[in-house]
Amino acid sequence: MTEPNFQGQSVLITGAGRGLGLAYARAVGQLGATVLLHDVGAGTDGHGRDATVARDAAAGLRTEGIDAHPFATPIDTRDGCRALVRDGHAVQGRLDAVIHNAGWVGYEAVETLQEASFDRMMAVMAKAPLWLAQAAWPAMRAAGFGRIVLTTSCRALYPGYVQTGLTSYAAAKMAAVGIVNVLAKEGAPHGIVVNAVSPVAKTRMWGVEGTPDDLSPDAVAPGVAFLASGDCTDGGWVLRAANGQFHALRATEAAGVDYPRDLRAVAAGSAAEVSAAWDRIAPVAPEAR
Repeated sequence: MTEPNFQGQSVLITGAGRGLGLAYARAVGQLGATVLLHDVGAGTDGHGRDATVARDAAAGLRTEGIDAHPFATPIDTRDGCRALVRDGHAVQGRLDAVIHNAGWVGYEAVETLQEASFDRMMAVMAKAPLWLAQAAWPAMRAAGFGRIVLTTSCRALYPGYVQTGLTSYAAAKMAAVGIVNVLAKEGAPHGIVVNAVSPVAKTRMWGVEGTPDDLSPDAVAPGVAFLASGDCTDGGWVLRAANGQFHALRATEAAGVDYPRDLRAVAAGSAAEVSAAWDRIAPVAPEAR
């Protein structure tokens, strides 16, 4: 069993100055990648800028023998994303993988939710990965190779893990899944493989400083390193990653469905019939009752 080989490859990682992103940077760097380490240095609320975060993180990786280059370009606009990809590509004249990790957790109850905060969340966690992919696409297509990894969350994917106040966060994380589904299909003919990770780790976003007793970012990083590598050849997956364990999922249609005319489902011709058949339309597992 051999580790993925990133020798000669260039990998751009956003939000990589701390926490999960830094763990990803170290993982691919230890496997030979030139790390394009991006972090605007924002606070846990997504606001503020501090270019020293990226610089210090890259300097720390260099002491470990990793070729790391810092970037602090804001990515809340399409132009900013294009500038980051352009400058990152210039380091080695290539860009083999993009891992979009940048983001934050913002709580706002639905009655107090502000349009500005919703738009900012979407700009960085839904629009930015799309603009980064768009900017990286031509070089990856020309090379016949590319890996793109977006970030989603089980707080959006599973109703059982939802937390109140995370409407904007969940919307952005679900948008990432839709983007992955489409880009995976568009990229396949060109050797561009697109997937998502749904990570759980104790970081400053969790309110944890220092080394956690469990749920370490380092325990998520091997899965992301795989998704960003040439060993990963299948797109359209969400990789759940936590505590050194991994499970990949994607929505799959039931056998025999002729979408959209025949869902092989419960037939109903009126609201009353839907109501009467609801227990069969939306069956609940016995343990969830």
